[in-house]
Amino acid sequence: MLTELKIKHAKPGYWLDADGLYLQVSDSGAKSWIYRFQINGKRREMGLGSLGHVAAKEARRRAAEARGMVHNKVDPLEHRKQQAQAAAARAAQVAAGAITFKKVSLEYIEANRAGWNNVKHVSQWESTLATYAYPVMGDTPVCEVNTAMVLELLNPIWFTITETATRLRGRIEQILSYAKVKGYREGENPAAWRGHLDNVLPAPGKIAPHKPQPALPYDQMSEFISKLRQHEGATLLCLEFLILTASRCGEASAAKWDEIDMEKGVWTVPADRMKGRREHRVPLSAAALAVLTKAKEMRQGEYVFPGKIIGEPVNTGGLGQPLKRMNAGRVKAGLAKWVDAQSGRAIVPHGFRSSFRDWAAETTHYDRDMVEMALAHVVENKVEAAYRRGDMFQKRLQMMDDWATWCEPKKAATVTPIKSKAAA
Repeated sequence: MLTELKIKHAKPGYWLDADGLYLQVSDSGAKSWIYRFQINGKRREMGLGSLGHVAAKEARRRAAEARGMVHNKVDPLEHRKQQAQAAAARAAQVAAGAITFKKVSLEYIEANRAGWNNVKHVSQWESTLATYAYPVMGDTPVCEVNTAMVLELLNPIWFTITETATRLRGRIEQILSYAKVKGYREGENPAAWRGHLDNVLPAPGKIAPHKPQPALPYDQMSEFISKLRQHEGATLLCLEFLILTASRCGEASAAKWDEIDMEKGVWTVPADRMKGRREHRVPLSAAALAVLTKAKEMRQGEYVFPGKIIGEPVNTGGLGQPLKRMNAGRVKAGLAKWVDAQSGRAIVPHGFRSSFRDWAAETTHYDRDMVEMALAHVVENKVEAAYRRGDMFQKRLQMMDDWATWCEPKKAATVTPIKSKAAA
């Protein structure tokens, strides 16, 4: 490998650096990098740039990249030519206004579809863009999208449907960043928040503070489970399983039998169905296993909780229907609805995770990290995450057993009447 000193004092000719990379020195003293290779029986040379613009380290990186292509039977010269042609074609399309914001949006969604958690997420992207963004700038060349356009579509909804507006802004920012990487546009991102739109729009949190999902007070769980078990069906079983495992709706509803080990009492949720993209082991209490035993009686396929459509799991949106029906029944019976204690709003399935967290914090001595692990929350502290290896499974099993005991309907005490002396 050539040293900096050898490179500096190299005389006219070719000087081997390593693995086909040469420093070419012309008679005039100009120096450039050349990569020599052989493919399909032909010897070829590929220029990697002049020494003035490409340092030795960068030249070695480029040579290694080209070497990898040759190894895979790809001619790096032809590959570079094709890239240049594609870039020229994109530039021509951009110049002609053919690359519109809508076209790039659809391209971005398609490119990321496989990496998103579920179909609902894709649908939300498509829906918000079609409803709010496309009418304003869908047909606008993506290279011409500017801050004024972004504000034109955000201003009418920023104060009324703040959460939707915030998500829409983020999605537009991602699309425009993608467009820049693809060579469709240049310059700063007009949808960026920090240091840009935050100067003209109030922070979302100041307009509409985050509202947690309505949750059932943990001291009402026993009564709630008692009423829940008075009904039957896959959706009801899924809802109880969700409560007993403190899992998310999408995780519980799409549970498959091959993820369940009844003997060991563990449910292993694969990474691609977890919000944090990490495999999650859930310890199953006796009560959770009892739910699964009931579910086995209605087994139709791979899903633990089968939906109305054959081969599909119960719908996540349907998990809230039993709660609505139970609330309607309570009102009819002259009782108060099942509602969140603080907001007074009707409870929703996701809120049971908050019920579990409140129970653990206020009635037990379980470590906060253990509770967070049970909820499958990603560790924000990167240093802490780097050192954490185990998942506290055995300790969490005891915690989930205690949670199940807390949720178990309380049986009324049996009173044995005392015989009177007269009766005796």
